Order: sequence, then C-alpha cells, then structure tokens
Amino acid sequence: MDFDAVFARLYPSLFRYLHRLTGDEDVADDIAQEAFVRLLRQPLPEDEVRPWLFTVAMNLVRDRARKNERRQRLLATAPDLVSRPVLPDQDLERAERIAAVRNVLSRLPERDRQLLLMREEGFKYDEIAAVIGVAPASVGTLIARALKKFVAEFESPEVIDEPRG
Repeated sequence: MDFDAVFARLYPSLFRYLHRLTGDEDVADDIAQEAFVRLLRQPLPEDEVRPWLFTVAMNLVRDRARKNERRQRLLATAPDLVSRPVLPDQDLERAERIAAVRNVLSRLPERDRQLLLMREEGFKYDEIAAVIGVAPASVGTLIARALKKFVAEFESPEVIDEPRG
C-alpha cells in the first residue's frame, strides 16, 4: 500500500467528516492524524483502509469525548482543581501539607507506601497485586490497612519531625 497516496486520497474526506462531527478544525486534524499514524502500524488491504480509518477516527472521537466528560465531572466535583491565583500564604500552606504527606509516607513500610501511591495513580487491583506480589483479592484489605496507618501517622504530633531513616 502506498501510504502517501492513501493519505492524499482519504485525508480530505476524513478531515471533513471529523470537522463536521466535532465542530473544531484542530480537533479534527489531530484525530485524523492519529488515525493515519495508527494506519502505519496496521497492514490492511487497500479496500479495507477507508472503513478502518473512519472506525478508528470515530473511536478516537468517542475517547476524547469521554475524557472531556470525565474532566468536566472532576472539575464540577472538585472546584479546587480549577486554576486560580495562589496567594503566598496558600502556597506556603500547600508546601507544608506536601512536606507532611511526604514525611508520613516515608514513615510507612515500603509495601504500604507502594500500595497507596499506586492506588493514587489509578492502578487496578490486579496490577497492584502483580507489582506488590500478593493475591488480587487481598489488595483492597492491604490498601485499607495502609490508609489507616497513613491517617494515624498523619494525625500524630510527630508529623512535623524529620522522617525516620
């Protein structure tokens, strides 16, 4: 398949379709380009390229819409995440909170620290289990225990002390 010829022939149509669908030229261009990049990795007979490209592009549009929807829900439920000017005292308080959290994390056993950080990064239980080396069914309990230890340490008066080494 001559990729340049396929691109020259199909890009205008795909772009128009995506532009009409999204209403945004930049988004349409980004998605069309991503679909063509994926086509490079997909050996297809020439007669299957067009439907495949449009299917991939539609999936990319859906993925983008889902991400935007999640982002909007997150911003609606957590308005503190919306950027606004940070006052010096707020910046200092935030830095102190971050230092306290890091201090507490450093006091936890390594496995508990890993569990909490992986959970925060959105890992699935089976992924955490594989990394930690435990049964997936026990991950929830282990996270709950680690979180309980974290809260107990965080609420203790020694939080401002130096981390244990």
